[in-house]
Amino acid sequence: MTANDTSTGQPPAATYDSAFLKACRREPVPHTPVWFMRQAGRSLPEYRKVREGVAMLESCTRPELVTEITLQPVRRHGVDAAIYYSDIVVPLKAIGVDLDIKPGVGPVVEQPVRTRADLARLRDLTPEDVPYVTEAVGLLTRELGGTPLIGFAGAPFTLASYLVEGGPSRTYENAKAMMYGDPALWADLLDRLADITAAFLKVQIEAGASAVQLFDSWAGALAPADYRTSVMSASAKVFDAVAGYGVPRIHFGVGTGELLGLMGEAGADVVGVDWRVPLDEAQRRVGPGKALQGNLDPTVLFTDKDTVAAKTREVLDAAAGLEGHVFNLGHGVPPNTDPEALTRLAEYVHTATAR
Repeated sequence: MTANDTSTGQPPAATYDSAFLKACRREPVPHTPVWFMRQAGRSLPEYRKVREGVAMLESCTRPELVTEITLQPVRRHGVDAAIYYSDIVVPLKAIGVDLDIKPGVGPVVEQPVRTRADLARLRDLTPEDVPYVTEAVGLLTRELGGTPLIGFAGAPFTLASYLVEGGPSRTYENAKAMMYGDPALWADLLDRLADITAAFLKVQIEAGASAVQLFDSWAGALAPADYRTSVMSASAKVFDAVAGYGVPRIHFGVGTGELLGLMGEAGADVVGVDWRVPLDEAQRRVGPGKALQGNLDPTVLFTDKDTVAAKTREVLDAAAGLEGHVFNLGHGVPPNTDPEALTRLAEYVHTATAR
């Protein structure tokens, strides 16, 4: 079986007993599972080779290329899960938003969403808009066998921040101005984006993804009260929409130490933690009934082997009392990381935590 059995809400049989899915379900594991955010990407020479001359958004629409890029870190590092190669703006592009990913800048939106009339441009996403996703996930699940595939999507707040700002921002002044100054328009925008995001995740799950991660990359810009009032319900809508599939749902943001409890409350089964908060403290903030994911500082990878091992041991020690733990970095793999450091790190975690 290579696709989810949506009638029973169970992931593929080959992956169900994997260490990664067991940890997400807070069950005993043979070792702490490992995967890395941005494990498929610029740190790998084989990635740079296959991406030569291919624009980022175009690469996300080629099923064979998506499959190859997604598989590369699984082959090289021996990680316990693959993550679907995509970008958070892919579903926006698929519904006709005029945007591009500019090298060295990031996603740039030609006409930012600033008015209610602009909101009308955001139509519903259907599986027919992203046939390449269905095809790529099908190819991947056949290749991966017992290794789970994690589906991927950007959370409503982070998507909204790009749409309203027109591109990356350090202050989110336009997005926050809408959130504070026109809360009805802001709520409708996030609600629309929640529907689009949920539809994008459903396509991946129905094609065979065994888990999903919602990236709220910029949620750390929010105060807890604003997150609860103006953002949380949209993320909860996404998680609720895919709850019936029975696959683990992971929620991650950067700089979200003050939001960890709320992010879990939004509906995640696994809360991702960046490197700023130790995992034992993160568990106190999140509360019982959730697994945690994280959280080695990615810059540690630029030190020597002994330092990497020592800092990794600190993370594992802080995770010792968790109900479930998926080892990851506290953010994505930096582009100039030595791939061998990641391979050694995965092997170290597996060896150090072998039951």
